[in-house]
Amino acid sequence: MAESTTEGKDEKKEGKPVAAVSNGLSMKMVIIIGLGTLLLGLGGAFAVLKLGGQNQAPAVAEAHGGGQASGQTSGHGGETGHGGEAPKAAGEKGAPVSIFDLDPFIVNLADADVRYLKLTVKLDLDRSETRDEIAARLPQVRDAILILLTSKDAASIRSTQGKFQLRDEIVNRVNSTLPKNGVRTAYFTEFVVQ
Repeated sequence: MAESTTEGKDEKKEGKPVAAVSNGLSMKMVIIIGLGTLLLGLGGAFAVLKLGGQNQAPAVAEAHGGGQASGQTSGHGGETGHGGEAPKAAGEKGAPVSIFDLDPFIVNLADADVRYLKLTVKLDLDRSETRDEIAARLPQVRDAILILLTSKDAASIRSTQGKFQLRDEIVNRVNSTLPKNGVRTAYFTEFVVQ
């Protein structure tokens, strides 16, 4: 009987080292997985801070400088149309003086079958005075863009080249309504063709 109790204890002792070895391997795996997850998390946080920080400037400017969130109106039929100002940094070339938000456009395209375009445009302004000029001529600006959009068909604006051409045409049309050119470029923040 004495032998059987020592054999049972020996089996338990033999079981512990096996469990310890398997725990050691799984502990190494846990550490490797933990380090990998930590590195991925740090990489993701870096990407969000570097890439996401560029997109936050218009949202912050919009929240503080006007736009639809602040309830500013242009004085023309109660339409909102002002974006926030993003001042040009010293020595920074190409930084926008301000962004002017236009209300979304929903138009019928010039296709044989019924097609619609929903387009939201933000105008990048060269001068801060351009904001007031656009606000004073908002009906003319919207009319010029509407006429341009309704002359397009879906095939011509679906390609990347067609979108670039449309962007240039919008800038030219808006600048033609102003006394002095003040729109540098246009940005499409929503572009849906149905």
